Amino acid sequence: METNRIRNNALMTEKNKQEKTKVKVILDSNALFAPLQFKIDIFEELRNLLKTNIEPILLPSVRRELEKLAEHGAPSMRKKAAYALQLAEKCKLIERDVDFISPDDDIVEFASKWKIPVFTNDRMLRRRLRNISVPVIYVRQKSRLEIDGRI
Repeated sequence: METNRIRNNALMTEKNKQEKTKVKVILDSNALFAPLQFKIDIFEELRNLLKTNIEPILLPSVRRELEKLAEHGAPSMRKKAAYALQLAEKCKLIERDVDFISPDDDIVEFASKWKIPVFTNDRMLRRRLRNISVPVIYVRQKSRLEIDGRI
C-alpha cells in the first residue's frame, strides 16, 4: 500500500510538471484560417508536433487585423474571419503598448525579443523570422504541421 502511494505521488508530480511546462506559440492571423482551409485542428496538431502542452499567444495587432477583416472584408472573408476570432478566444492575448504597427512587424519584434516559436504560413514572415533564428511552424502538404528551427 505504501508503494502504491509513493508511485501515485510520483505520477502526480510528473503530471503537474507537464501541466506547468507549456510552450508558448505566437499565432499569425493566417494560422487561425488553417482549420477552415486545410481541415486540421491546429491546437491538437501543435500539441502533437511539440509533444507537450502549448499556450497559444495572440498579439493585439493580429486581433485587430482579424476584426477588421470580419467587419470590412468580402462576405466570404467575413465568415472566415469571424470563425478565426472564435478560435482566437482560446489564445492568450498579450497586451502591448505598441500602436499602429503592422501585425508582421509586431510578431517579428515580439518573437525576436522572447525567442518564441511562431505559427504562420506567410512566406515573407517565415523568411524574416528564420533570418533572426526564431523557430517557425507552418502547414506542410495541406495536412500536417512542420517546424523549421529548434525550440
